[in-house]
Amino acid sequence: MKYWIIILAALKRKKWRTGLTISSLVIAFLLFGLLRSVAVIFTEDVDLSGDDRLIVSSKYSIIDSMPIAYLQRIRGIEGVEIVAHQDWFGGTYIDRANFFPKWPVPPKEFLDIYQEFKISDQHKEAFISTRTGMIAGQKIMDRFNWKIGDRIPIIGDIYFLDDGTNLWEFDLVGTFTDVENPGNEDQVFLNYQYFDEAREEDWRGVVGNFIVKLADKNDGPRVAKEIDAMFANSMDETKTSTEKAYQQMFASQIGDIGFIMNAILAAVFFTILLVTGNTMSQSIRERTSELAVFKTIGFSDMTVMTLVLIESLVLCIIGALFGLGITAIMMPALSEMVSVSLGEISLEISVILSGLGIAIITAFVSGFPPALGAMRLKVVDALKKD
Repeated sequence: MKYWIIILAALKRKKWRTGLTISSLVIAFLLFGLLRSVAVIFTEDVDLSGDDRLIVSSKYSIIDSMPIAYLQRIRGIEGVEIVAHQDWFGGTYIDRANFFPKWPVPPKEFLDIYQEFKISDQHKEAFISTRTGMIAGQKIMDRFNWKIGDRIPIIGDIYFLDDGTNLWEFDLVGTFTDVENPGNEDQVFLNYQYFDEAREEDWRGVVGNFIVKLADKNDGPRVAKEIDAMFANSMDETKTSTEKAYQQMFASQIGDIGFIMNAILAAVFFTILLVTGNTMSQSIRERTSELAVFKTIGFSDMTVMTLVLIESLVLCIIGALFGLGITAIMMPALSEMVSVSLGEISLEISVILSGLGIAIITAFVSGFPPALGAMRLKVVDALKKD
């Protein structure tokens, strides 16, 4: 207990300096928790088994299209229950700041696959039967104050109408929710039939990717292999993956996200290492005479060194716990923001343990030089300096 009293007294000696150091550590570990949780998505391996939905995209680039004729051939593979497809529509609603994903899909098959999208039977039937139909997530409805029956204009920037214009209009016939992943409510779905018939002729009859619902999720590896083998050596070869792997590929178009985030974290912690090391060194220099007194009254060199290391450890652990704690509080909001493009994000136990491990390493690396200096301190020399 007496050792803890000494450590706490040392931390309280310069409260403003201790507070600033801990604040820096809190920010560093907050960034670590947030960025590392995202980086995990891009660095972890994805297993094809255990997922009952597969995404079939172009082998060479996910922005390349494939013939819609592939659908019937995929549907004929044993173990395939439902096949749907989707395209990235792009487009702008009034202003570019009003971004949200827009996906032309076959209404019935798509909603049969995504059972987590809760939609009333009336809205579902309206989407299926309305050629220019659109359904929107509840978040989009609230964001723009849309109402069922509204006619929604979208300015096309990828796909133009067959008459050369780019003003698309869709009838809002339904809305959906996703209780487990509310971020999915920040998108809209369009009736593919109208989209395909109305767009320029050169673009007709192709889709961005196919969504395959499996009868047995354990058949994933076999079905994926059969699909890719079926279209091997064709003009449009395929790459079949899980939804999570597809989301990784989709987001990685802007760069190696995992590497970028890890590089940022490395720079942050290098800076924090310098800050913490400077704090500890300055603290020890100011307490040279106190440490000499400790040795005079019987504290061994090793005990003094241990006290300094524990002081550094306490600083780093407090910063890590608060930083990761704030991360846990913020994570649901972050997950909701990026779930459409990256999937659900959570603060995994591996990230927490890594954070605590980094805190311990930071404490010892930054605290060891001043601790070693304290251990080697000569009582006579220290008292002379004082």
